[in-house]
Amino acid sequence: MPHRERGFGGNYSLAKPLGVPTNKGAVVSYRTSRHTILESAAPPGQTYRMRALAGLLVVSLLAVGVYLFFLKKMPATDEGTAPTQAISLTGVRGDLLQIAQAERGYVALNGHCATLDELLSSNSLAMARSERDGYSYSVECSSGDFTATARHAPAPPNSPIRYPTLAIDQNMQVHEVN
Repeated sequence: MPHRERGFGGNYSLAKPLGVPTNKGAVVSYRTSRHTILESAAPPGQTYRMRALAGLLVVSLLAVGVYLFFLKKMPATDEGTAPTQAISLTGVRGDLLQIAQAERGYVALNGHCATLDELLSSNSLAMARSERDGYSYSVECSSGDFTATARHAPAPPNSPIRYPTLAIDQNMQVHEVN
């Protein structure tokens, strides 16, 4: 019985299925041409799904990046205030800046500071009302120096919300008054 061993020296040849004549003991090389397909491409459905998955991954990474970069840097509310108060406090700070700018202009023109009612009546200050969301404004004068203050009525007892008193002076810096 002849010995049929695969590999070197055996009776099996890679060239036989291709129709290439073989000599016993001769080594035949098989070279692929450029047009020979060794492995088939993935089915079109699989490549579409992989592209969609990669796109979804990129979009979600961008969303996380935007969140971490922009939203985490947003200013927090004042200590001890509710997050919903941030809008009101921003408006109050803006009003105080308007009052201080009007007061500086009034002092430059007239040489002395004016009360809030004088600023409103002289059209130096273009505010429709002298309060915002429960905060009332007042201006204290002493020669050329002034302090504009925004006060809110106290919070109910045992309430977690507090209403800070804010002030601005001729240095144009809004700060909390204790």
